[in-house]
Amino acid sequence: MAVDTTYIWGTGRRKSAVARVRIKPGTGAFKVNAREFAEYFPRIDHQTEAVSPLRDTDAVKRFDVFVNVDGGGKSGQAGAVRMGLARALCKVDE
Repeated sequence: MAVDTTYIWGTGRRKSAVARVRIKPGTGAFKVNAREFAEYFPRIDHQTEAVSPLRDTDAVKRFDVFVNVDGGGKSGQAGAVRMGLARALCKVDE
């Protein structure tokens, strides 16, 4: 059986933050800059904002998410992750 390692990309920007988001079918793993999601975004409001596209589409446990984010503060980065994630999900199913 072949393993699908194809990623779907989305780029998000907010203020001076830029997030490059990759998603692939999986079990719900979420890494930001090679760190665990809750470790990188310890505040609940940032976590809620960043994963809102997954929650809105009931896809929290359907995709593994890998993010590289740079620039700005944590609030801007969470918004950039949200936008990049939403764009990647749109490529999966408009």
